[in-house]
Amino acid sequence: MSPQTPPRDHGGNLDAAIARLGGTRADWIDLSTGINPIPYPLPPIPADAWAALPRKSEMAALALAAARAYGTALAVVPLAGAQSAIQLVPHLRVPGCARVLAPTYNEHAGALRAMGWQVEEVAQPEGLVGADLAVVVNPNNPDGRTHAPADLRTLAGQVGFLVVDESFADPEPHLSLANTSYIPSNVLILKSFGKFYGLAGLRLGFALAGPEIAARLRDLAGPWPIAGPAISVAIQALADDAWKADTIARLARDAARLDALALAEGWDVVGGTTLFRTYATPDAQSAQERLARARIWTRIFPYSAHWIRLGLPGPEVDWLRLSKALAGERE
Repeated sequence: MSPQTPPRDHGGNLDAAIARLGGTRADWIDLSTGINPIPYPLPPIPADAWAALPRKSEMAALALAAARAYGTALAVVPLAGAQSAIQLVPHLRVPGCARVLAPTYNEHAGALRAMGWQVEEVAQPEGLVGADLAVVVNPNNPDGRTHAPADLRTLAGQVGFLVVDESFADPEPHLSLANTSYIPSNVLILKSFGKFYGLAGLRLGFALAGPEIAARLRDLAGPWPIAGPAISVAIQALADDAWKADTIARLARDAARLDALALAEGWDVVGGTTLFRTYATPDAQSAQERLARARIWTRIFPYSAHWIRLGLPGPEVDWLRLSKALAGERE
């Protein structure tokens, strides 16, 4: 595989760790993703959500709930996770030159390349200028790099089509382009429901765009892109402002707690969000292996020998296990 086509590796690959190192899923703490470890409490799900095809009125209610939650006037297209939107993006334009602000989530470049786009990965926003299609993840995964909405609006005027992935923006709504008063018509914003609400298994996300792009996405997605139970749960979760505020505050506290543990063991903070933290270590693979021996799985990256990313532990017992494992690494 050439340097221009890096492997599409991911977090959440706990099965690979188990196959190599043993144990069962229950034995492991999976910190390899950026999913909220304390999910939204599942409400009762009506029986017909399981038995009937989702109705247009239910999809419309979900879109309305998302528009309110994200404070946006854009059209909202519910999809089976932000990943589904990423897979559809290459079909929205005739293939040409795409540029992705990198390093970042590798599915953006991978999906575009798979559909015939010429993809360049650039290190600075000015490198995106002139692209037929540009991708910015805000805040970025894995380093947490952020971009002001005003800067993204300016960038939209310098590219053919701008995709802004806000999958990790829920805890930092001030970063969101979606809730600003003016959004250029050539912008597509992606949202993940599963990460912030901790319900990734529902496979739900949203694409926010002007009417023409939204209509095209609906045609590409087909008539029933979302399962009935996901619709039922998400409508209630998106309207729960008290849970959202409490969760934003808790995530901030826990991210600071995780940083304190890492700094105490000699790691440097690269960045991240309040859903995951990325650190610089002398040897990331060695650090991952040491934690894995304590049945704690983390994320490292093929393009860095030093970066290691950890999601937040959930229950207190998981925090204690991580603290002991880090102390053992130091010893």
